[in-house]
Amino acid sequence: MVESVRYRKERIDRGIKARTDTIYVLSSFRDMVFLFLPRFLPIILLLLLPFFVKGGYWEKVLFYSCMFALLALSWDFMASVGLVSLGQALFFGVGAYISGGLNYYLKMPIFLTIPVATLGGALFCTLLLFSVLRLRGVYFSMVTLILPLLFAHLIETLDILGGTHGLLSLTPFPGGWPAMYLAIIGVIVCLFGFRKLISEDFGLVLRGIKDDDRVVMAGGINIHWYKAQAIFIAGAVGCFAGALMTHYYQFVGRSVFALDFTVLPLAGAVLGGPGSFAGATIGTFILVPLSEALRALGGLRMALYGVILIAALVVLPEGLFHYIERRYHQFERDARV
Repeated sequence: MVESVRYRKERIDRGIKARTDTIYVLSSFRDMVFLFLPRFLPIILLLLLPFFVKGGYWEKVLFYSCMFALLALSWDFMASVGLVSLGQALFFGVGAYISGGLNYYLKMPIFLTIPVATLGGALFCTLLLFSVLRLRGVYFSMVTLILPLLFAHLIETLDILGGTHGLLSLTPFPGGWPAMYLAIIGVIVCLFGFRKLISEDFGLVLRGIKDDDRVVMAGGINIHWYKAQAIFIAGAVGCFAGALMTHYYQFVGRSVFALDFTVLPLAGAVLGGPGSFAGATIGTFILVPLSEALRALGGLRMALYGVILIAALVVLPEGLFHYIERRYHQFERDARV
């Protein structure tokens, strides 16, 4: 008598998860592929994208997407410590003007202006915001919103740093590819670096401050020092993006303090799913090309853009990344009984 073989549905990740979502037991090559595919696939796609958009308009869109992704990652990192910023344009603009000013007035080469603007701009922004670290919630957000607008008006009113005309004819990158891959590598390093950092002891303190800062203070931890470190790290990423953009376009003006460099990264982080870093990256790489694709619609562009964004948030309030992650771990296979 031939015994019939019966099967049942079994989740693919059932055999490799060990008690938690972050500890795995790999017993086969298939398990290894399942675990590492979502980690290596984004890296491979990002590194291959420049080959598909060589030159022309969409290469600039890709570079622009990387800039906004860096700002979104910067915002998400600050949010991990409870600092909800509405002024990522501050970091972007400070980095852009430091890099452009050093190159325009002191003739410093590009390989010096970018690192100096990254670290110097982060230090400047940290010192600027250090006095308001005691503010909470909307009060801190309002200060970060006002500062980039203040700097833009100061440059225009005092006619400094090129005034309304900006600084022109800055040193460009030796080619499009170095700039593109510098931006892509920056996104990859920040994405995985932040995810690693937030899971360490330092990140544990940051998340504790976000959840209940008074309990962390009761443990003898100086929460203002940790907040300052978080601002410095986030500021360095934002200033790096601004410095890259300055030399890519060979120009810096008041527009680097525009609200676009605050609103779009925030929208990307919310669309992709805050708190995951990967969500901020996915969200901006969707919104920026979408925004450019709708540019031909003129005034209707922003209305349609807003409708798409609202619809996405209503359908997926958790964010795209959390939804994709949940669905990925719900894949099933037929297992023999």
